[in-house]
Amino acid sequence: ASLETRDAGGGRYRTISLLRRGPLAGDGRSRSLARLRFPIGSLSPPPDHRSVLPLLRRSLSSWLGLRLGLGLRSAAPAPIPDLLSLVRRPLGLRRGGGRYASCAVVGNSGVLLGSGRGDLIDGHELVIRLNNARVHGFARDVGSRTSLAFVNSNILHLCARREKCSCHPYGDAVPIVAYICQPKHFLDYVVCNASHPSPLLITDPRLDALCSRIAMYYSLKRFAEASRRSPLQWGESHDAKMFHYSSGLQAIVLALGMCDRVSAFGFGKSAGVKHHYHTNQKSELDLHDYEAEYDFYRDLVDRPQVVPFLNDSNSMIPPIVFYGLGLASSSSSSSSSSN
Repeated sequence: ASLETRDAGGGRYRTISLLRRGPLAGDGRSRSLARLRFPIGSLSPPPDHRSVLPLLRRSLSSWLGLRLGLGLRSAAPAPIPDLLSLVRRPLGLRRGGGRYASCAVVGNSGVLLGSGRGDLIDGHELVIRLNNARVHGFARDVGSRTSLAFVNSNILHLCARREKCSCHPYGDAVPIVAYICQPKHFLDYVVCNASHPSPLLITDPRLDALCSRIAMYYSLKRFAEASRRSPLQWGESHDAKMFHYSSGLQAIVLALGMCDRVSAFGFGKSAGVKHHYHTNQKSELDLHDYEAEYDFYRDLVDRPQVVPFLNDSNSMIPPIVFYGLGLASSSSSSSSSSN
């Protein structure tokens, strides 16, 4: 692979293209694997192929070394106690040892609208938000504080095109955790990591493997119970290549490893409400099995001891409450409601 850089827009932008030459290109000519155009003012000095390619290779080698060396989906998942060190320390979120006393994971479901839970969300020590959901104009229902932004790399790809990789509406001081959906998005990561004022961290493949196993287990289980068919037939009604856990599920699992108490807001759906509170999207994405993920959340609340993989390390799963999903633990049912 090689990189090519070109200036565009009268010198105001720079385009970096990752090229592949040889048999995989088909006819021997160069084929673009990834391309990124960004404002030159984002970085000082602006990167070119001499600086970006070594960084890209190092990042990919580290990431692929874990994924491929451990066997992708068969990779050893991270146990709950390790999640704290995989995220908090690299991001420098808080000095000293120990877990966070309380964490709020704020999803983007339209069930948040009219909930009036903004102050309750902001009262948690750590507040995690997903995929750049806006808070301006919605603070009464979703809160205004943000400690950590969790995004997928499709979002990061859009961010990399902006001045200083402006990636979310929460301010430059808020760090980012990103899940890599496609390896070519490492080009976006390299550019953003050099320009974003606060830390940017890629999720560890061991966390990815843990979430993948949980999502697949509950999807297979739900399919077998609902259809009375063999789990081996799951692929007849699901697109195995596109199937993936949601950002919300991964943020929940991350919070379980970082916090003594977890509260989840904006998960679930209700008749007549939008899929996202801050957009006009009304339907769910087919690549996620949301109903299976809701089964996982129910087990976390009612029967945490039966949740697979999380208990493999014999660690304690902290108590969790889902506000608005119709789930509540016995110790907090009086404060939870369904919308």
